[in-house]
Amino acid sequence: MSTFNEIFKQYDWATIQNKIYQTTATDVEKSLSKEKCTLTDFLHLIAPIASEYLEIMAQKCHLLTKQRFGKTIQMYAPLYLSNECQNICTYCGFSLDNKIKRKTLTDTEIKAEIEVLKKAGFNHVLLVTGEANYTVNINYFLNAIGIIKKHFATISVEVQPLSESEYVSLHQAGVHTVLVYQETYHQEVYKHYHPKGKKSNFEFRLETPDRIGKAGIHKIGLGVLLGLEDWRTDSFFNALHIDYLQKTYWQTKYSVSFPRLRPAEGIIEPNFIMHDKDLTQLICAYRIWNPDLEISISTRENENFRNHIIPIGTTTMSAGSKTNPGGYSVDKQSLEQFETSDERSADVIAAIIKKQGYEPVWKDWDANYNS
Repeated sequence: MSTFNEIFKQYDWATIQNKIYQTTATDVEKSLSKEKCTLTDFLHLIAPIASEYLEIMAQKCHLLTKQRFGKTIQMYAPLYLSNECQNICTYCGFSLDNKIKRKTLTDTEIKAEIEVLKKAGFNHVLLVTGEANYTVNINYFLNAIGIIKKHFATISVEVQPLSESEYVSLHQAGVHTVLVYQETYHQEVYKHYHPKGKKSNFEFRLETPDRIGKAGIHKIGLGVLLGLEDWRTDSFFNALHIDYLQKTYWQTKYSVSFPRLRPAEGIIEPNFIMHDKDLTQLICAYRIWNPDLEISISTRENENFRNHIIPIGTTTMSAGSKTNPGGYSVDKQSLEQFETSDERSADVIAAIIKKQGYEPVWKDWDANYNS
């Protein structure tokens, strides 16, 4: 069976970048007039010239989101299980070359984190770890999931790329969603950002969503780290990847996240600055191109942006997030993967969502919508 790598090899970064920056106003207007958009239309809508049509894009995005998802926002919280990592990544606080205290939660500490999150109202949890295959591996994950699944309606994971059989095990254990980010699709510079560790294997990571899809996981989440390379070109390749996956693993649902490079211990400065207006344009482009795509906004983003993006295209939001293992209860001083920008509590975020006429959903959005 073929993988996305075969599709990816048919495209050239510089060629796509040129097409994006050569897009005309006429191209954008034609794309906005369509009822059903293609990848070429997505390319037009992320072009610099399309920013002049942002108000029109936002209105269309709002209507499409309301038609497909109603006026609901699913709430979730990340639960960091470990900051151990065997990779060197130049942008991450967990990088192996950062001389910091490493921590992996014990069963007792996991239960303490669960207690805090449940009191805050969460029923959807995202399990996150560094990439440490010897200690934080499939056996650790299955044990943690066994503890956690009794307390949450939905479990998502964001861990190191695994084998197809390991994803099958996660699926059987009760994992609903797997998130995996390519970070950047610029293959020539990928090694620069990932000089050591298993993550330095570009193609193995590129084919990870194929293994997830073959394992029958309910939902796959993709994204790029916005700030490493040109966000417009990277986002086209991310959309290309989603397009391929939707056609190949058509029974699976898909989501997209927008992690902008945030301050963390020992990381590089962003190569490309992405402004709030740029991110709004990108979110609108994704929704107009793909009305079924779930769109997630994390606490990486600032309060003002998160307040205003709620009625435009958001379907999922985190709140009150801690990005260090044990951060909710047992070890509030351990290293964070990155600094959060919106530190408001879950109750405050829920109140803001309600004030805008939307309903915060605390358990799985799909189950709520279909009931």
